[in-house]
Amino acid sequence: MDPIAGLIAGSGWASGINLYGVVALLNIYGRLGLGDIEIPDVLMRTDVLVVALIMYALEFVADKIPYLDNVWDLIHTAIRPLGAAVLGLILVGDVSGLAQTFAGIGSAGLALTSHTAKSTTRLAVNTSPEPVSNAVVSLAEDGLVAALIFFAVEYPLVAGIIVVVLIVAGALLMRALIGATRRGFKRLREAWSQFSRPISPS
Repeated sequence: MDPIAGLIAGSGWASGINLYGVVALLNIYGRLGLGDIEIPDVLMRTDVLVVALIMYALEFVADKIPYLDNVWDLIHTAIRPLGAAVLGLILVGDVSGLAQTFAGIGSAGLALTSHTAKSTTRLAVNTSPEPVSNAVVSLAEDGLVAALIFFAVEYPLVAGIIVVVLIVAGALLMRALIGATRRGFKRLREAWSQFSRPISPS
């Protein structure tokens, strides 16, 4: 796998979880000169880092509050894929139009995939009455984003493999959650039909 393709795949998928964290990490990696891949100058600007860190701080808080995280995810349904598309275009650099198209669309598609899995999982987690599981899941997502960007910069091939595994795992998780939700609604309908059934006179 081409190193740039691994970087785009890793950053694209991670952007669907936390776009601002991805931008901040790429900025920091570029400033430190880590990895064999050169981060474009536009991503290493100070104003980009400041805005990314501010937005990351807001998301860090919102993402750990039950139901507020659902609203935040809803707002970012378009923002994360669009941001990932822009990142893909920036990372692929000045190449042919076809390569830029694949980079932008591919990165956006990966972000939409991970964003959908994240949003679905959060809806399921928020059915729990206690708030601890929400914060734990959010911290795990932050750690996953950090780890994936590390591999995307240092070991792009490994990052590409991880993204494939995550896509499959996300699809299986969403299938399980949707199935559980359907079974839950079916039980509710059955319980309601029993409750609402008229009592025959003795």
